[in-house]
Amino acid sequence: MSTPEQRCPCLSGDTYSVCCGRFYSGATVPLTAERLMRSRYSAYACGNAQYLLNTWHPLTKPVSLDLDAAITWRWLDIVRTVGGGLFDREGVVEFIAHFRVDGIAGRQHEISRFLKVDHQWYYLDAAPNSAAAG
Repeated sequence: MSTPEQRCPCLSGDTYSVCCGRFYSGATVPLTAERLMRSRYSAYACGNAQYLLNTWHPLTKPVSLDLDAAITWRWLDIVRTVGGGLFDREGVVEFIAHFRVDGIAGRQHEISRFLKVDHQWYYLDAAPNSAAAG
């Protein structure tokens, strides 16, 4: 779990409290699909399963989510974004999330799809043919 003064796990350069940490209380929401992607990555890194469920689109949201405590999320690379801006209703964020499990490095490469509903972005799913590399 990150403390408010630590750098945010999404590597924006801001502190956790100024960056992704501010979304977890529900006081404010990410304004773009990329910002939601970053906050969801940080939620995985910090073990915040409830935030992940809260930001998952109802059409695809799982009933529950168990995060693997053995995974240490190391850094996030945003490869590209398509749409997902302030005035868009759909967005795509391609990313590579780097992690370690039992000292072995791995990465998750995904093309995530997002939808905006009532001025709030939600993670929909991984686009078909998203590559997941270990």
